[in-house]
Amino acid sequence: MKVIIVGSTHAGTNAALQILRDHPETEVTIYERHTNVSFLSCGISLYLDGQVKHLEDMFYSSPEQLTSLGATIKTRFNVLKIDATAKTLEAVNMDTGDMVNDTYDKLIMATGSTVTVPPIFGIDEDKVLLCKNYDQAKAIYETAKDNKRIAIIGAGYIGTELAESYARTDHEVLLLQSRDIVLNHYVDRNFSDKIIDLLEDKGVKVHLNSRVTSFTSDDKGELVIESTQGDYTADLAIVCTGFVPNTELLRGQVDMDRHGAIIINDYVQTSNPDIFACGDASVVNFNPTGKPAYTPLATNAVRQGMLAGINVFGNIQQYMGTQATSAMNLFGYTLASTGLTLEHAQKNDFNADMVTFEGTWRPEYMPSTDKLTINLVYDRDSRRILGAQLYSKHEVAQSANAISIAIQNRNTIDDLSFVDMLFQPNFDDPFNYLNLVAQMAVEKETQRGNNHPNLTAAAHHVQPTDQP
Repeated sequence: MKVIIVGSTHAGTNAALQILRDHPETEVTIYERHTNVSFLSCGISLYLDGQVKHLEDMFYSSPEQLTSLGATIKTRFNVLKIDATAKTLEAVNMDTGDMVNDTYDKLIMATGSTVTVPPIFGIDEDKVLLCKNYDQAKAIYETAKDNKRIAIIGAGYIGTELAESYARTDHEVLLLQSRDIVLNHYVDRNFSDKIIDLLEDKGVKVHLNSRVTSFTSDDKGELVIESTQGDYTADLAIVCTGFVPNTELLRGQVDMDRHGAIIINDYVQTSNPDIFACGDASVVNFNPTGKPAYTPLATNAVRQGMLAGINVFGNIQQYMGTQATSAMNLFGYTLASTGLTLEHAQKNDFNADMVTFEGTWRPEYMPSTDKLTINLVYDRDSRRILGAQLYSKHEVAQSANAISIAIQNRNTIDDLSFVDMLFQPNFDDPFNYLNLVAQMAVEKETQRGNNHPNLTAAAHHVQPTDQP
């Protein structure tokens, strides 16, 4: 069988590795526009502030490795056209201009995403940079040396992490967010307030409700950033306003959502049974809502890529879906989240509510501990857990993984209240903090008269009696 993979960051690389490991006799051809594969863009901020010394360490594979495993890899080839009916592909060698035509039995679309480029006047200014791939990362690192005042447009994960990295390297940082909350896909407002306080305490100037409308240069050669909240000046701007899927090659040939992300089934297969899609080019099956969603995360891409490499040989292994679990380290604090925020749960028509735990991660009688805040989001009707956010100086990211499993398994607040977790004063209280926040949710519903379903049934059950 001949398999063509278009794109080779996380999804494409992992698809190729899976195929070549399980079925080395397969003819695998990879088309990639860049000279490299498997770049971990989440490491850009770590490289910027010196925690990672070499940007090249952010690659976990290479064209040479894939070639040694048996793949034919065509770097610096841009795919121009795919005919899904004829199963043909046209590409151009970006260095020579030569055209190539190819055919496939199965196609894996792993074309990823690009930074959303808002329709802002002057966004093509030399002092305005994007942040996604290896070449952009190098440009960001080089320009950081000679530019003191940095404006970051967008306060999602990448924008917030870059703000920290620039602040840690003695830059003057301006963080402009068009919404009234930062990290709005991942946290609720009380956590956003904590993050903003932390950023501002470290010298980052955060401006909410500031939608950028243009970039220009003044007489001094400074970059002028016009926004709905006024004008700002900086030496450099980094645009981090989200991502859009690269799926134009299959537009009109397979089903897509409103973002242009390719819709997949439980085997990462598109509406065309010979085409599979994975990573930022496709949707995920989002378990908290049970609906497709566009969630461009490396974790999703790795899993979907491996499944594409498995399922091109038949419907072998189902995609479990995702909770979009993620975490970041911000000035020594761990922020982790999974599932839905309260705002997003309510927008998805859940009768949702939230409780907030404020305490410590282990007993206060221990020599040291740290404050811990947890938001737990749940559905009042089914009592199912929908999401959680954790924030502490202590490393609590693995607890987000535990909640992710609970959401995956459709567990309730009642389940989490009493689920078996270890107790040892070095690690937690007799009831783990995840038990405790769930018990808060149970108590909140009990106070409302919304008891555990089993308790309600027992209260209404008439016991037989021998009395006349």
